[in-house]
Amino acid sequence: MNTQTTIPRTDKLVIYQAFMRLFGNANTTNVQNGTLAQNGTGKFSDINHAALKSLKTFGATHVWFTGVVRHATQTDYSAFGIRPNDPAIVKGIAGSPYAVTDYYDVDPDLADDVPSRMAEFEALIERTHDAGLRVIVDFIPNHVARQYQSDAKPDGIVDLGENDDTTVKFSAQNNFYYLPGKTFTAPTPPPGPSPLGRGEDGTAFPLPNGEGPGVGLHESPAKITGSGSLTEAPDINDWYETVKLNYGLDIFSDYQLHADPVPDTWHKMLAILLFWSAKGVDGFRCDMAHLVPVEFWQWATGRVRAQYPTMLFIAEIYDPGLYHRFIRQGGFDYLYDKVGLYDSLRRLMEDGGTCYDISRVWQRESGDIGQNMLRFLETHDEQRIASRFFAGDPFVAIPAMVVTATLHTGPLLLYFGQEVGITAGGANGFSSDDGRSTIFDYWGESKWQGYLNKGAFDGAGLTPDQRRLRAFYQQLNQLVTGSDAIRNGDFYDLQYANENNPGYNPHRVYSYLRYSLTQKLLIVCNFDRHQPVTTTISIPGHAFGTMGLDARDTFVLTDILLTETSIEGIGQAGVSVSLPPLGVLVLEIKAV
Repeated sequence: MNTQTTIPRTDKLVIYQAFMRLFGNANTTNVQNGTLAQNGTGKFSDINHAALKSLKTFGATHVWFTGVVRHATQTDYSAFGIRPNDPAIVKGIAGSPYAVTDYYDVDPDLADDVPSRMAEFEALIERTHDAGLRVIVDFIPNHVARQYQSDAKPDGIVDLGENDDTTVKFSAQNNFYYLPGKTFTAPTPPPGPSPLGRGEDGTAFPLPNGEGPGVGLHESPAKITGSGSLTEAPDINDWYETVKLNYGLDIFSDYQLHADPVPDTWHKMLAILLFWSAKGVDGFRCDMAHLVPVEFWQWATGRVRAQYPTMLFIAEIYDPGLYHRFIRQGGFDYLYDKVGLYDSLRRLMEDGGTCYDISRVWQRESGDIGQNMLRFLETHDEQRIASRFFAGDPFVAIPAMVVTATLHTGPLLLYFGQEVGITAGGANGFSSDDGRSTIFDYWGESKWQGYLNKGAFDGAGLTPDQRRLRAFYQQLNQLVTGSDAIRNGDFYDLQYANENNPGYNPHRVYSYLRYSLTQKLLIVCNFDRHQPVTTTISIPGHAFGTMGLDARDTFVLTDILLTETSIEGIGQAGVSVSLPPLGVLVLEIKAV
């Protein structure tokens, strides 16, 4: 089935990340290390027409469905022909969605009827497109689960590792890296539940040692762990549940890429990308993309787009030294802006840092690749803003979110529940009390369930503060997708023109212009939690000229985000503004 949307790509993407296991789960039991039967899980069907209509109204353009592909779990689905996993190499009862056991299958946890699970996911794609939204899924290219074995692969597909020469550490045509003569040793698990599998009804079942379906892991020779650590006995804090894929890069000696002939892994991973493209997905969020050679991406993205020209590719990447290569050569549309804008804004939100850091981010990126940077304040990897490990108050994010959303034309990413202030407090099981929503355990997010409201997605159970927070996010999303200046316009930093102005603290106040032929905006953000700001924002004559305006004219500036208040004045005299702590203004400039 191919239901790939033909909706034209929008100029400003608002990507909403829905972690499938948590997003639709209305169960409130929340037993630590709880089973599927005890704590429940979200389903494909939970993302119903009401949910999708809500997301569309909220301002989303794309939904990143996280945790779709089948992964290692301690829940037993052997009755459906799905091979169980050894609990010693599964993180949590539910398991990590980034330890894939079958690239050609979907997670049976998410299905109402397990044998129909792929059809249920295809129906979700169709529902999402019918709602005017596009679909992004994870592509996890760097590593797979230790017990990877495809039960659902199409006819003619050879499984990963099936034809490997396991007598050598490295061969460019092997799918994995090996340690001949060594046997994998799982790390000693932390205190917790006994190493048993769990049936859907919660009944524990032992997994004896040995080979074959339904039994424990005996990996000899040992494979290299997904992180690339060259040991048969990875640490408990390592990615011990995964093994690294071999793209022809010799990690044992010279780190040279051997790509002629094309490595077998390249062909196998391209087949996986084309498989999901044929299902109608509109984009791939590529996990830890910078750990895979850029030459593979260049080869693969071009071949996918030869058949699916509008396919989006988003790279999770943390090495700024690779940014240009992954865009210009690798074919990626967007890259994570983690070590740039996220880190700078987080310091400000935690009462450190300086607004000059924001200027340094755009100076490094915006003149060349700023439009390619995907910006966010929360993902499944990051701590929740409202948690005690981060800001402790979701409203602290208001100025940071305005900058995140409006600094450039590039896309905005929001993680589910960010808009209602999820705190992710307490331990869940494998996931500790660390300020993150668990990706390893069956769980229900209580602060989210007030919006979920048993599948109505109407927010009937939200508190007044949660409603106010969500209203801000919705207004911001609708602003950025409807504003020509933000979607298509240019940027002008005003810090240098204001750093010495009375009342303007350049370490805590940030101001800038966004402008296009049809719209001019002045944006001012106060990052201080305690101090209000009363100052005059100077706009240089050069900036007026760049915008096509005359500084001698009189202008009316109207806040089009929150307050709808207006300010009038002559351009060359500056703009008098007052902002409360954590206040923001998005002022549309119009000549009188």
